[in-house]
Amino acid sequence: MNIIAVKRIIVTTLIGVTYGFGAIAQTQTVQAADFALPKIGKDSAYLFAYFTGNGKGEEAIRFALSADGYNYRALNANNPVVSSEKVSSTAGLRDPHILRGADGKTFYMVATDMNVSKNGWGANYAMVFLKSKDLINWSSSIVNIPDNVPEFADINRVWAPQTIYDPLAKKYMVYWSMRKGNSADIIYYAYANAGFTGIEGTPKQLFYKPDGGACIDADIVYKDGYYNLFFKTEGQGLGIKKAVSKTLTGGYELFDNILNQTTDAVEGADVFKLINSDTWILMYDVYMKGKYQFCKSTDLENFKVIDNEVSMNFHPRHGTVMHVSAKESKKLIAFWGKRNLKASF
Repeated sequence: MNIIAVKRIIVTTLIGVTYGFGAIAQTQTVQAADFALPKIGKDSAYLFAYFTGNGKGEEAIRFALSADGYNYRALNANNPVVSSEKVSSTAGLRDPHILRGADGKTFYMVATDMNVSKNGWGANYAMVFLKSKDLINWSSSIVNIPDNVPEFADINRVWAPQTIYDPLAKKYMVYWSMRKGNSADIIYYAYANAGFTGIEGTPKQLFYKPDGGACIDADIVYKDGYYNLFFKTEGQGLGIKKAVSKTLTGGYELFDNILNQTTDAVEGADVFKLINSDTWILMYDVYMKGKYQFCKSTDLENFKVIDNEVSMNFHPRHGTVMHVSAKESKKLIAFWGKRNLKASF
């Protein structure tokens, strides 16, 4: 399906409603970055997808670029690149995650369908699935769990979805946390349908925390034959931990160490590898202090804070980073305006 900017297409799906939409047309004052990005090389860069807060207009997806994985500059003058009002049921999008597809040219983005500024911290029931060929024009679907999965009709929280490709099933697996009543949040998974407009079957529990405590904000990375599932644990042992398995869909064993390098409250962990390096970056939202922290590791077990090496001209909340090519970076800059970056690419 070809998506043309500003054109809207409505399609009924197994779960939710699908919309096609282009970039947001906005009248705005373009604000120059405080200093320029380093020149992006011929191969790759880093795309940071994030939202900015709980206030009005802040629960929307924004993008930033980096040449080195350390220094990020906001695209579109730190304004949204996807319209929350057009694609979500609550007019709010939080916790965005983007995955490059197995074909190398299709992108899959998921986000929490939630608007705290409008509805408070009450129940929320849906995720938003988005799909794109160019990182600019996105088709989208609202995936409402209790409305479409009878077994989960009584859930009251659907949080922080992410996507990973399952090479054995040859499908995209979406995983997120859900809660029933006042019980603990549990990480579940389901496979997306072929069109990435909904899920197949009934969600299954992905990770069983030994003490039965709550787990949210899961992020899975594959390294040396193992899937590493990072998550925020609630209750006893509060912080970011991980569990490890040789199988994507189960068998995760807890690595019972706190991985965040601060005693402040944290959430929204994301782990990504630096290009052409054996170094991994763990970043997380120090949400009570209004800041982000970056750490590095080569073994995904021992992390060192590198905040003094990181810069951003924006204040993100719960975001994720994906590798992009120099060509893709240039297209994003050309579309959203080079004036926002003041850089030479």
